[in-house]
Amino acid sequence: LQEFYKASKKRFDEDADFKTRAQLAVVDLQAGGEFARSAWQKICEVSRMSFNRIYQRLNISIEERGESFYNAMIPPLVDELKVRKICQESEGAMCIFTPSVSTIPLMAVKSDGGFGYDSTDLAAIYHRLFVMRADWVIYVTDLGQEQHFHMIFDAAKQAGWHRPPLTRCDHMGFGVVQGEDKKKFKTRSGETVKLGDLLDEAVQRATLEINKRVEEQQKDGGEAFLTDVEEQKDAAQKIGIAAVRYFDMKQNRTSNYVFNWDRMLDAKGNSAVFLFYAYARIRSIQRKAGIEIGSIDQNLLEVKHPAERDLALKLLQFPDVIEAILADLHLHHLTDYLWELCNTLTTFYMKCKVLGEEAQSSRLLLCEATRKVLLKSFELLGFTPLDKI
Repeated sequence: LQEFYKASKKRFDEDADFKTRAQLAVVDLQAGGEFARSAWQKICEVSRMSFNRIYQRLNISIEERGESFYNAMIPPLVDELKVRKICQESEGAMCIFTPSVSTIPLMAVKSDGGFGYDSTDLAAIYHRLFVMRADWVIYVTDLGQEQHFHMIFDAAKQAGWHRPPLTRCDHMGFGVVQGEDKKKFKTRSGETVKLGDLLDEAVQRATLEINKRVEEQQKDGGEAFLTDVEEQKDAAQKIGIAAVRYFDMKQNRTSNYVFNWDRMLDAKGNSAVFLFYAYARIRSIQRKAGIEIGSIDQNLLEVKHPAERDLALKLLQFPDVIEAILADLHLHHLTDYLWELCNTLTTFYMKCKVLGEEAQSSRLLLCEATRKVLLKSFELLGFTPLDKI
């Protein structure tokens, strides 16, 4: 299907007659042409099967509403906007002007009578705000579409569907992933890197890291975890996918960034692997304590040592971090916080022995509070930690 698309795109750019026929075919599809609709449904099914495999790996639930879902809404919506003088004729097209955002209007209906992205996005925002009664709608696309969506938001305000502050509409734009050459991230053959292939390689690299760690544990004479093959496979899936997700989300989403495997899986750097080790260490201490943490009286918590105080204060920052993300939708606030938290936790371990001390109960409570913040953060970022590594 991808080869079919690339070949047709090439011909579309080079063959004027083919381009015209393709554009008319789109109009036919939108009008419900039998052959066009049948071919389109087959293409959708092939795409859907591929997408679902990725969604399952990433544990994503989705309610599919493609462009076609909104097609039937567009004509009556345009008629209503024309009556209300919001949609006006301009050079054969029906347009909505948003001068506060752009001098170029949105085209609700193109001059050839067809519907484009503007038409679909107008119907979509109408449905989301007016029919679904959504309080908050977030559009996640590349930054290149930022102005377009702000035009859509402005049109929705003109129509009375979007009524800030009762409703909130945000465009959550993101930059480009680059290779080491600072150009768009591609394979050696120059093809676009597929997410499925990227996840596969991340899991393979995580498997090698796990095997290396098990060998080191056995060599040092300590307890070796993840010696079972099935456990290793499960751990590699969790670590590999978390590493990819974390590496992407720790970037400022509006900036381009360079993809690097070594930094992504660096056990000592700002990576999901480092966070997994921090979480597993807490679980190890809890197992060695041999005490049910929930049975410890919370009133025994005492923050005396400076390292205890630093860790406690860092934990108290968690709600502020979440509030900051809700304000500007920059997820790297959370990843930055987790990196700082785990480094503060490491300092705490170095300066405050937990087990066998008079302050054991208090410090176990502090460790448990840290574990809960880490776990909630992992849930928000979309990955599952390991109790043992």
